[in-house]
Amino acid sequence: MKIWIATGGTGGHVFPALSVASALAAAGHKITVSCDGRVRDMVARGMPKNGRRVHIWASGVGAKKHLSQIYALAKIGVSSGALFLRFMFSRPDRVVAFGGYASVPVVFAAHLWRIPTFLHEQNAAIGRANKFAMRWVRTLMTSFPDVAGIPAGVSANVIYTGLPVRGEFLAAANSPLCHDGRIFVTGGSLGAQILDDVVPGAIAAMHNKKIFVTHQTRPENVARLQKFYAENKIRANVLSFVHDMAARVIDADIVIGRSGASTVVELQTVGRPAILVPLGINPDQAANAAAFAKNGGGFAIEQSKFTARWLTATLDDLFDNPLRLDKMAAKAYVPNNAVEKIIAAVTK
Repeated sequence: MKIWIATGGTGGHVFPALSVASALAAAGHKITVSCDGRVRDMVARGMPKNGRRVHIWASGVGAKKHLSQIYALAKIGVSSGALFLRFMFSRPDRVVAFGGYASVPVVFAAHLWRIPTFLHEQNAAIGRANKFAMRWVRTLMTSFPDVAGIPAGVSANVIYTGLPVRGEFLAAANSPLCHDGRIFVTGGSLGAQILDDVVPGAIAAMHNKKIFVTHQTRPENVARLQKFYAENKIRANVLSFVHDMAARVIDADIVIGRSGASTVVELQTVGRPAILVPLGINPDQAANAAAFAKNGGGFAIEQSKFTARWLTATLDDLFDNPLRLDKMAAKAYVPNNAVEKIIAAVTK
């Protein structure tokens, strides 16, 4: 089959798309992957050997300025027309879209040619681009069993597949905690100021003085945090970038971080307790954190309630009761066979 994989403009869209693309290519299907300019190099590095890459002219329409919104919509319209003509001469058998505004022109063009189209939603609350594109797809595939915000009356079939993760996480699925007193703090690629402000002081006040902290932060905060941990005799490794995210998650007894879809599903795949502090302006992250906490794998706490006093008490209780950490790890674990489920749905 000729299968077109459409992905958006962030790593959170790209990595799951490339996981599925690679598996489909290995099964003998002809693969084309489209993306916008922001992730062109990222896609090029992870492309299947015999796959093709196509650049889509698109950007988000969430800008506050009306002219910016009009320009973004115009780019989507032009790309939709170009793809309509392309599909006239080289029509894929299936389209699989992984969200983001760069997916919308592909989904629309596929709809006009009546190509079976599948859309994947990463988060526990459907995003704006996917909500807009849902009217044109046959099947919506979800990362979480329950997804908020799906428009009423849509004809798409909704199936729970999970979210593809990198092989390093799959290799460590449901691995036991080491109980080495390790805490991994990560605010994502840009860090998170709230974590930098609250976590160090909370750890310094803990009863347990054998904690080892790996703290990923913004480059400008590295020296300050290194100094704080050293002055308080806390064993710590402060980084501005984590090269091996899977190893850090696997080694941790608990993770403190944001709640992007990829982060949450990686925690579920390995089975790691977590304290999740959703980005306040992002309802998707709040929904993801709530879904994780609902299973009993950890805590979802609003930024306004995330204080050093609360965190110290919570961490003291957990590290004083390792059996509770084990129980949380067991509840956090969710088997991940998302790639197989997505391929089964697309190729049947």
